Amino acid sequence: MKGSAGNDGKKRVSVRRIAKGAGILCLFAFMYLLGTGVGMFAASRETAGEVSASVDNWGLSFGEEGTKPQGNVSAEELSQYDAWYVGSTQEKIIYLTFDAGYENGCTPAILDALKKHNVPATFFVVGNYIETSPELVRRMAEEGHIVANHTYHHPDMGSISDAETFRQELEELEELYKEVTGQEMVKYYRPPQGKYSEANLQMAEELGYRTFFWSLAYVDWLQDDQPTKEEAFEKLLGRIHPGAIVLLHSTSSTNAAILDELLTKWEEMGYSFAALTEME
Repeated sequence: MKGSAGNDGKKRVSVRRIAKGAGILCLFAFMYLLGTGVGMFAASRETAGEVSASVDNWGLSFGEEGTKPQGNVSAEELSQYDAWYVGSTQEKIIYLTFDAGYENGCTPAILDALKKHNVPATFFVVGNYIETSPELVRRMAEEGHIVANHTYHHPDMGSISDAETFRQELEELEELYKEVTGQEMVKYYRPPQGKYSEANLQMAEELGYRTFFWSLAYVDWLQDDQPTKEEAFEKLLGRIHPGAIVLLHSTSSTNAAILDELLTKWEEMGYSFAALTEME
């Protein structure tokens, strides 16, 4: 899915939005320190026909190496709301995604590695990222990557029960993205920290969104405690599996340093890469 420059360099982010976004960088980092988004909480289900408003954290349990992990909600249950955490396990395909809350200098190297390997990725961005790094957002789109919705303010979406507040978090980001790129944002959504409720999933679907969780992630977002190359490879090579939706963070210096080699290693293992748009 190729992007275009779309008024490249001519769209200017309003002073109001810049002021509104001030401090989001710190909030994003703080919220990730509070929770990993991969907690092991059982999914709460109500009686048939009801939509649960209880808050859950997306979680995974891993089995044998190279096999699909089990989510705390099944793929079949998620599909009711056009939500996904894994693709087909029949082919060795990887769907690579990045969560981008702020820019710390790592994204250019990540984009360079993706371009070198001709690998499509999806970047789930927040309002602060678009406001402070519009040139990188435009580069993502121009190089054929999907830029998707990680909400405007990166709140705990699972605690939002009001449909209007939920809608504003998504639509304000859509508007900002269009202001900066001249393009409509693809309606793909990832809940911050993986916090959600069934009501949220239904709200997203009613707004025309597909919700994407993940089937492989690791602790890569702590800037002052980055994993070593060996630790990263242990998780990212050992737990890769057919149909994996991989979540990485664009703020990780480890990811920026290893991505070229990581993509090579995955290719040597027989994997190819596809955009989320190719998932059915």
